[in-house]
Amino acid sequence: MKKVNIAIVGATGLVGRTFLQVLEERNFPIENLKLFASEKSKGKEIIFRNKTYKIEALNEKSFENCHIALFSGGSSVSKVFASIAAKSGCIVIDNSSAWRRNEDVPLVVPEVNPEDIARHKGIIANPNCNVIPLVVVFNPIHKKYKIKRVVVSTYQSISGAGQKGIDKLNNEIQGIKTSDKHKIFSNIMFHPIEPNENITNEEAKLHFEPCKIMHTPDLKITSTCVRLPFFACHCEAVNIETEYPFELSEVRALLMNSPGIKILDDLANEDYPTPEIVAGKDEVYVGRIRRDDTIPNGLNLWVVSDNIRKGAATNAIQIAEIILDKYL
Repeated sequence: MKKVNIAIVGATGLVGRTFLQVLEERNFPIENLKLFASEKSKGKEIIFRNKTYKIEALNEKSFENCHIALFSGGSSVSKVFASIAAKSGCIVIDNSSAWRRNEDVPLVVPEVNPEDIARHKGIIANPNCNVIPLVVVFNPIHKKYKIKRVVVSTYQSISGAGQKGIDKLNNEIQGIKTSDKHKIFSNIMFHPIEPNENITNEEAKLHFEPCKIMHTPDLKITSTCVRLPFFACHCEAVNIETEYPFELSEVRALLMNSPGIKILDDLANEDYPTPEIVAGKDEVYVGRIRRDDTIPNGLNLWVVSDNIRKGAATNAIQIAEIILDKYL
């Protein structure tokens, strides 16, 4: 098997560390590895596959001789260094929101639109951590029944805010106050509001990104997104209206046989997806599959996924595996 040179940007962060964990688990073939983070992390050491690597700071020559770069250093870093990496001949898979709305940058979930990778121009965007599990579920349903409208309510772990979010919750559990206006312990928080909009930035991503990934510009999506005081996984209560009628048994069978999905749906025996069950897993878990009798073709689902793994690191590495197999 051919081996490639990999760079990780944001290697000391929550997603960056998970990149390394998933690369190890999936035995990704690496010839050389470069790890980058902020200036304050420069010189720190990370052990990967029994070898010690020192964290480097980014510069314009950082990506020379690199084949694939996994970015999770935030939008401001991606806006500057993703283009630099691409010009060096390195294919960037960017986990931030910096490139997702760019028409020339494919937004990819391997179970849904792997063919879009072929049109990359050096940068591929990794979708939002709420959007990835949704489109994994939406795609087979839309292909068979045509989705007209979706209403989503998200219940998101604080890890969606990265290590800072986890530290915030841990501090508040211990009674240490933070400078934020709203606490998260024993509370809920909304995401920041989009400028000049009446929706949060998380809701805006959820409305736009599924349409781009699935090539369905007319798909109507409305959502309410909140953060809750637990550490892992995002949960989504999903209401779908389809164009064509369905039988629940058909929907269950369809999802059960679709890639990346695991069904856990036996409420009588208290079998349904929870963050405790799904944390550390790469599959998208679906339960509470039931009709919405208020509309002719209404469907309710409960969707849970690990936002740091399938919602970020694993999805990016799945993209890298396709690149390795087909495009290098």
